[in-house]
Amino acid sequence: MNKNASFILAGLFAACAAQKSPDAYGTFEAVETIVSAEASGKLIHLDLVEGQSVRRNQHVATVDSTLPALQKQELLARRQSVRARMTSAEAQIAVVQQQIDNMQVDVQRVQNMLQDDAATKKQLDDLLGADKILQKQLDAARAQRQTVVAELAAVEANLALLAEQLRRYRVLNPLDGTVLAKYSHVFEMTTAGKPLYKIADIRELLLRIYVSGGQLHGVQIGQSCTVRIDDGKKYIDYPGTIIWISDAAEFTPKIIQTKEERVNLVYAVKVRVANDGAIKIGMPGEVIF
Repeated sequence: MNKNASFILAGLFAACAAQKSPDAYGTFEAVETIVSAEASGKLIHLDLVEGQSVRRNQHVATVDSTLPALQKQELLARRQSVRARMTSAEAQIAVVQQQIDNMQVDVQRVQNMLQDDAATKKQLDDLLGADKILQKQLDAARAQRQTVVAELAAVEANLALLAEQLRRYRVLNPLDGTVLAKYSHVFEMTTAGKPLYKIADIRELLLRIYVSGGQLHGVQIGQSCTVRIDDGKKYIDYPGTIIWISDAAEFTPKIIQTKEERVNLVYAVKVRVANDGAIKIGMPGEVIF
């Protein structure tokens, strides 16, 4: 029995020796995004629950847009009316231009007849006077057309502005992720900039750890390391990558341990780790360099 007990104890000591002690400690966090409304009004649709997975560009919320929608209908009717006036103005220009062309033919004919003494100077003067009147009518018709063109451009600009405003009444989710918190509910009034929900992509998490100045020289961006969590029964190791190192020292946060307990000034480090679902935001973690 004593011999068997000795073997068991030896195995336990060997396992403990193989379990390397952590070099740093920290907590897991995610890049969190707060999605806000871009328009003010009543929420008539908010298809979200906390913990729900949401796709990028998924339509998740709608603010009541009755008033701008009616304004759009008014502008569409106005645009149709302006386009009708544009067609009329262009037709008027074509008619006057044809009259001028006909007048030019008559003038040329009378000038030829005048050379043969078959027409009078008064006839030619009357035709030239009528031609000048037609030219002024053509200028007026063209000016009227330019006024209609400017009015149509203004209507189109207002429609584009209204289309952008209407777009903001629909909330599209900005990224693939999981809803962490929901701040608003259907039929509540919201305003532009008011948070609706918080989302994060938890497929990759960040472990924020703190290292002492003595450890800093052995830590580099892009360096691979081992991230360890305790699920209550055993330790689970994940591969991690250091993606950020603070360039300024800070006092050790009270809830964070360091390898050297007495160190007061430490440097924050972020380690990126792929999440298989076992790691939760706020969970403590350890790192072995």
